Amino acid sequence: MSFTHKSVIVTGASSGIGATTAILFAKQGASVVMVGRNETKLNAVAAKLPKNAKSLILKADVTTDAKKIIDETVNKFGKIDVLVNNAGFAKYGSLTDGKFLEAYDAVMRTNVRAVAELTMLALPYLTKTKGNIINISSVAAIVLPFDTRNLSYNVSKAALDHFTRGAALEFAPKGIRVNSVNPGPVSTDFLENMGADISFDDLKTLTPLKRISAPEEIAELIMYLASDKALGITGSIMVVDNGRLLKP
Repeated sequence: MSFTHKSVIVTGASSGIGATTAILFAKQGASVVMVGRNETKLNAVAAKLPKNAKSLILKADVTTDAKKIIDETVNKFGKIDVLVNNAGFAKYGSLTDGKFLEAYDAVMRTNVRAVAELTMLALPYLTKTKGNIINISSVAAIVLPFDTRNLSYNVSKAALDHFTRGAALEFAPKGIRVNSVNPGPVSTDFLENMGADISFDDLKTLTPLKRISAPEEIAELIMYLASDKALGITGSIMVVDNGRLLKP
């Protein structure tokens, strides 16, 4: 798959799935915009790009800097071909402990509202390029939370899946495809960032294959969906979960 002459935005690119995705796109010739809040981590990821890679390291918060992300991408590369809405997080807060709404507001702001805003701002440019969008959701959109304190995250990902399908339907006449990748447990710093009191080893038991995915597995699917090999795929929810959904 070649992405030469393609301009790709990857949010949440400072680590995990986003970082790996940005690197793989760059290796396939794309001009990559790497968005994240931690400049030190972004620079560390940028150091792993091919020497001749065209890239833009953009320190930005998707909840407040959506216009900046789109404007600087267009100023640098002149167009947008692919938008990968990867930035997301989880925050503990249950209905019982009274912290659900606090968690809900924060999580929905990043996991759903920011995706909607970036999508709307990118739309004129994606219309010109007949580009596409890949939203990074989760099997949490489909299954019940393994921890009731994590309910807001599951709700946000269920909303994101519906947003993906709705946007795909609305944008189809414009030639823009919109799809979602829904991983199960993936070996990243996600649990650490949310202050979780479990490890990925603990989550292996949730999957029939008894394994945790590597970020590269998810990134390869993202690239496939963004490529011309997936011209007939839109509005799809692509699950990569080591069989997580098979478990009751």
